[in-house]
This record gives sequence, C-alpha cells and structure tokens, in this order.
Amino acid sequence: MKKTHRIESDSLGYKKVDNSKLWGAQTQRSIENFKIGNEIIPEEAIIAFGFQKKAAALTNMKLGKLNKKIANAIIDACNNIINLKLIKEFPLSIWQTGSGTQTNMNVNEVISNFAIKKLKGKIGSKKPVHPNDHVNLSQSTNDTFPTIMHISCNSLLNKKLFLSLEILIKELSKKSLKYKNIIKIGRTHTQDATPITLGQEFSGYTQQIINNLKRLKLAKKELLYIPQGGTAVGTGINAPKNFDKFFCKSLSNLTNEKYQPSQNKFEGIASHDVMVSLSSCLNNLAVSILKIVNDIRFLSSGPRSGLGELILPENEPGSSIMPGKINPTQIEALSMVCVQVMGNHSTISIAGSQGHFELNAYKPVILFNNIQSINLLSDSIDSFVKKCLIGIKPNEKKIKEHLNNSLMLVTALNNHIGYDNASKIAKKAYKENLTLKEAALKLKLINEKDFKKIVQPKKMV
Repeated sequence: MKKTHRIESDSLGYKKVDNSKLWGAQTQRSIENFKIGNEIIPEEAIIAFGFQKKAAALTNMKLGKLNKKIANAIIDACNNIINLKLIKEFPLSIWQTGSGTQTNMNVNEVISNFAIKKLKGKIGSKKPVHPNDHVNLSQSTNDTFPTIMHISCNSLLNKKLFLSLEILIKELSKKSLKYKNIIKIGRTHTQDATPITLGQEFSGYTQQIINNLKRLKLAKKELLYIPQGGTAVGTGINAPKNFDKFFCKSLSNLTNEKYQPSQNKFEGIASHDVMVSLSSCLNNLAVSILKIVNDIRFLSSGPRSGLGELILPENEPGSSIMPGKINPTQIEALSMVCVQVMGNHSTISIAGSQGHFELNAYKPVILFNNIQSINLLSDSIDSFVKKCLIGIKPNEKKIKEHLNNSLMLVTALNNHIGYDNASKIAKKAYKENLTLKEAALKLKLINEKDFKKIVQPKKMV
C-alpha cells in the first residue's frame, strides 16, 4: 500500500505530513496549534512572499551566497507562488504568532520541497535545498514579514483601489457637470438653507474623493521603504553587506516599483506606523464615502413620503412583506463596508501601538485588516458606481417644489431690509402658512416688484 504520509522534522522533533502537500513540520505544527476562526493569510500576502523570496534568491546569488542551481530552483518555486499555482499550500490562520514566523516558514518549506522535487531529491529531506539555510538565507521573519506587508498593500492599491476611486471620481464629476443648472434648496443642520445647484452639491462629493485619493497616494509612497536586510532586530546580523540595496533593486525590477531600504530598520521592524498611516487614509476614505452615500440615501428617500429629490435605480424588490417596495441596497452595502473599515482601523491602531521593544508582534492582524479594507472598499465602490451612481436621476419636479416652498430664500432680502425684518417675514410665512411674498407684502416691508427682483434662486447660487 502506498504511504499517505511522510515524516518531516524541525528543531522540536518530527511531524507526520500528508504526502500530497509540500509544506513541512513547522507548517504542520501551526495547522494543529492554531485552529482559530476561518481567517487565513490572504493570497495577496502569499503572492508578495513569492516576490520577496525571489528577490532574496536573486540577491543571494548575486552576492555569492547561493549557487546558481539552487537559486534557480527557488526562483522557479517562487514563480509558481506568484501565479497562484501553489496557493493551496498556504492554509495558515491569521491568528498565529504575531511575527508571522509560521507563515514565513510555510513559504520556506513549500519552496524548499518544490525545489527538491524539481532537482530530483527526496521531499522532506531538506536536501539539496534547505528551508532555512537556502530559502531563508540572509533573512529573518522579522524583516521579511514587514516587507511583504508593504508589497501586498502597495500592489493592491495600484491594481484595485486607485482604479475604483478614479472611476468614482469620473462619475461624480459627470454628475457635477450634468446637474450644474438644477437649482435646489441647500440644507444645513438637516434644515432648509439657501439655494445651491445639484451640480455644486455633487462637486463637493467629487472633491472629497479627490482629496482622499491624494492622501492614499502619499501613504503609498511610504510603503516603498522596506526593512529587508535588518534581519532579526534591525542590525542586519547574518545578512551580507549591501544585501538591502541589492534586494530592493531586484524587487523593484520584479514589480516595476521603486522600493528602497528603510531609512531606519529598527523602526521598520519594531513599529508599523506606515501601515497605521495607510489604514488612517482608508478610514478617512470610509468617513467621506459614508457622508456621501448617506446624503444620496436621504435625498432619494420616499418615494412619496420622503425628500424624493433623487431617483435611484430599481435593482431588486426591497421587502418580503411590502409589495412594490424598493430600497437603496447598494448604498446600504457600501455603508456596511465603511463601518467595517472604521472598525479595522481601530484594530490596526491598537495593534500598531503594541510594538514592544524591537518587534511589533501584531503583524498578521495588521496585514489582514488593511488588505480586507482595501478589497472591500474597491469592490463595494465598483458595485455602487455600476449599480447605483450611474443610474441616478434628479426628480426635478420635487426639487423645484422644495425650492419654491423654502423659507430660507428670504436670506436674499438681508441686504435690503435687514436681518431682523427678513426674519419677521420668514416667521410670519411659517406660522400662517403663507408664501414669503405674501408675508412680505402683508408686513409691508417691501413691494412686490422689488421682492420679485431680489428673491430669485438662480441669483443666490
């Protein structure tokens, strides 16, 4: 009968490992020791590890630390990690050691056994490619994991969130231009205020997102500084001279980015302020989006008993009991994402503050939450734009009705009859259910000709 398991070893002894798997003893221990939740290391992080280990192998080969045969076998394994062909080999939980050591060793063991298999060796023997001595050469988890944190988030910003935000900005800008001549009542404190155009209202939303994109691009620049080469505590023990510089050059060539060594590797390993800063920008984006979609939610409330100034696309029935009801579901989904991102930021902020002495041991949860925030924001923004924002229409009849019924148009009279007299008109109109003009004429504070000349909403925007 064919054996279904093999024996692998680590510094603690021996472990049985499924023959169909490429991982080794340390990965197996982690699987058994951390049966916590369903959250596993994201594939974005695994891809980043593929780039990191490939750049390390290229650097070690260049510096004469690794022979070409072994280096090429490692590089081949890395390519298969990058293209996700080996993704099932990475099952470890987020809730593991705070440095991410088990995941680093998971990657090292998989690469080692893949390379051994390629070189016709015996899987699990660690010969001719050792997971520590060759794959992890010149590295420590403590500088490797922070490096992949930066690589994965940096890549995800480029591939997803920046593109989503540019689409959102484009559509909001279109609305700003399209609605520039639709005059509506403005609202402050959720009460009637002076007029504004619907285009001006949407221009405010547009600028909010533009500002958030600028902040994120600044945060992205900080991600390009990585602590690789600092090894265990930042001193660079067991790494050859200039490893950091050659590593960054190799990584930059592989990713088409401009990575540079951290200005201070002690800071890059002991703290993750850069990741906290990124999360802060994601949190700020969530704050802005939640304000925008809530405005749209309330402006579209109704259809007969709310404000009803905007009409949203009808995507699906809104109630299991009320026939014909339609709800702002895309807005609700995006809103939930926003509050999740805000919660993620609280977690990241607390985790970022817990860098004790020379190591922050909350790395996996910081990485997981930032990746989740970026993915959720990207996906929900795309959905909101396609399924809601593009199809929004103004209800011009309702907008005009609200505008003409507003008491705050009286503000235009301030410079002509004074604040106190204008206030008397507004109060009389409200109490006696009169129009502003009717109240003004009853109080004899202005004649009809002058009232019509002054109180014109189009002149108030």
